[in-house]
Amino acid sequence: MSDRLRIGIIGAGAAGMAAAWDLARAGHEVHLYEAEKNVGGLAAGFKDEGWQWTMEKFYHHWFETDKSILKLVDDIGKSGKVLFPRPKTSYFIDGKIYRSEMNASALSLPLSFPALIRLGLTGVYLKFLTRDWKALEKVTADSWMRRWMGDEAYNKLWRPLLIGKFADRYQQVNMAWMWARIYTRSLRLGIYEGGFQAFLEALAEAVQSKGAVLHLSSPVDAIGSQDGKPTLVIKGQTEVFDRVISTASPGLMLKLAPNLKDTAYGKQIADLKSIGALCVVLALKQSILTDGTYWLNLPATSADKKASQFPFLALVEHTNFMDKSHYGGDVLVYCGDYVPVDHEYFKMSEDELVERFLPALKKVNPAFDASWIRKSWVWRAPYAQPIPFVNHSQNIPALKTPLLGVFWASMSQVYPWDRGTNYAVEIGQQVAKEAVASN
Repeated sequence: MSDRLRIGIIGAGAAGMAAAWDLARAGHEVHLYEAEKNVGGLAAGFKDEGWQWTMEKFYHHWFETDKSILKLVDDIGKSGKVLFPRPKTSYFIDGKIYRSEMNASALSLPLSFPALIRLGLTGVYLKFLTRDWKALEKVTADSWMRRWMGDEAYNKLWRPLLIGKFADRYQQVNMAWMWARIYTRSLRLGIYEGGFQAFLEALAEAVQSKGAVLHLSSPVDAIGSQDGKPTLVIKGQTEVFDRVISTASPGLMLKLAPNLKDTAYGKQIADLKSIGALCVVLALKQSILTDGTYWLNLPATSADKKASQFPFLALVEHTNFMDKSHYGGDVLVYCGDYVPVDHEYFKMSEDELVERFLPALKKVNPAFDASWIRKSWVWRAPYAQPIPFVNHSQNIPALKTPLLGVFWASMSQVYPWDRGTNYAVEIGQQVAKEAVASN
């Protein structure tokens, strides 16, 4: 290629590898730098002895509407490995488990008939009748849902989930974010045979088969410039490129490129708000959610985790989704939550966090006992969920930075869509296209 570019990519998560796939297939020289010893980022998994499949640390399923990642799976010739069962998802309300699907099962929810009608009509409108998210971002989810869904259904179903996720900022999150979550959800949930890590490793192999070079255990120390071209400093060595694509978090991007700090673009990055995520994963000897529920939404009664009925947001029995035979017979349960990076959950030891969460399991299943636990793991990520305020589209930095030849693509920029591997792939493909087209 006469216009062949040398491109450096920071991060071998879904976004970085999707960009690398498109660029390498187009004939460009691609170098992909990953700080960890394995690819995957937030979508990565782990495997215990005796397991055939990996278990995800944070992201746990796809949706049938996740077209970008499903096409990428197909492009690398692995579509036959995608599974789409229909697991049971539920709410925990007043000590009982209720199906959470927007269908006839909603009639069993503990709501009055008028509240059920308003809930159904609002769900139909958001799911099928509107795509005008720009109008919805002008109001908060709290105010919009109170007005149209009504206080009864909102306070019983949605407000506890918003509090659980965003704590004392729940009344500031805009309605476009909520619409995007409802609009894109499907009843069937997908996973890759062997776990997401198996897909990510297959994608890494496909990327390398097209000529891209993957550098693991290679954290980038700085983004700079030399003779009008962008550079990356890796382990003390400076590499010169025609283009640089960073998929780093906002905070890391400003650290890598300090020249951005005094620019309007850098201020946009600095003003972005997000919260972290954590998952306590338990390998158990027997089931907790014996009704077959895969995903159980737990209500938050207070923004203060200590004062709330439950200290985390979701109780998920993964082996009610995928058979426990893939995991050596273990019943795998994870307790997921979102908290700010300065929250005590990021400071507690793993044992302390497990102990904090265990009493909640007994509230859901009184028979639960700590002796059921074979092993536990704790996974924490300080950057996991952007917080979208009113009119948030005005706050999103462009993919092209003011630094010559440097581009930035993060989950803070997939708005109005929510974080996840599908939109990571989508934005990775977008930034690859823009980087090549840019002068």
